[in-house]
Amino acid sequence: MNKVKNNKAWLLVLPMFLLVAFSAIIPLMTVVNYSLQDIFDQNTAYFVGVEWYQEVLRDTRLHDSLLRQFGFSFSVLMIEIPLGILVALMMPTRGWQASAVLILLALPLLIPWNVVGTIWQVFARGDIGLFGWSLASLGVDYNYTANPVDAWLTVLLMDVWHWTSLVALLCYSGLRAIPDAYYQAAKIDRASRWAVFRFIQLPRLKNVLVIGVLLRFMDSFMIYTEPFVLTGGGPGNSTTFLSQTLTQMAVGQFDLGPAAAFSLVYFLIVMLVSWLFFTTITHMDKSENKHDK
Repeated sequence: MNKVKNNKAWLLVLPMFLLVAFSAIIPLMTVVNYSLQDIFDQNTAYFVGVEWYQEVLRDTRLHDSLLRQFGFSFSVLMIEIPLGILVALMMPTRGWQASAVLILLALPLLIPWNVVGTIWQVFARGDIGLFGWSLASLGVDYNYTANPVDAWLTVLLMDVWHWTSLVALLCYSGLRAIPDAYYQAAKIDRASRWAVFRFIQLPRLKNVLVIGVLLRFMDSFMIYTEPFVLTGGGPGNSTTFLSQTLTQMAVGQFDLGPAAAFSLVYFLIVMLVSWLFFTTITHMDKSENKHDK
């Protein structure tokens, strides 16, 4: 007996589709339109084709910001992913201690981005900030407002402090989802702590790690508020990332055409790298599962 499909169910998706169209697709098409025109004022614009894309791709500011951005995002992943796993492994699993640790880990995630920048702006000062004063007391020549390396490391440390909790919470949820039977079997086999992590915990964490890597890459690659509040992009251009370069172009110089082209290139880079991350990790997972069989 053939079943008749009820296509009226698609009506339930229609409101969400309209919301996405209004909030994402229409603004995106507007940016595409701006990127193909030379805009003088509200009523004067001339079609220039791909001229702005050619100009943006030759812009040294884009190249420099892109290198800084990739370096920052790579550093964030190399620190926060292992550190988040380590924190999750050390967290208690039962009792009031587990609840207390979960609350403490969630606190940095609740702080707005501009407030995080302000906190570290004070925290890292050498005269009144605990972090800056402690380094000065140890004889370390530290000044994030004048030294480009200090500024870059401070922004990195601020991001690690702010977002490692997210990775730890994701990994903690993945660890709690592992059945106790696995640990009991490992105990019977007298498996070492490293063997339990390597063959039981880490494979079971792959799904949440994919989410963690993608979230942290996309967010770190689009970072703007924290370094803008903390360093203003300086000293020099040491902490001027892609988002700040785009804002300077669109708001500071009011070059809407090049800024629109730049934003689309920016968007495509994020999508491409995220797709590469996702494809690589899922391919590795499928290969290991096939090998196990």
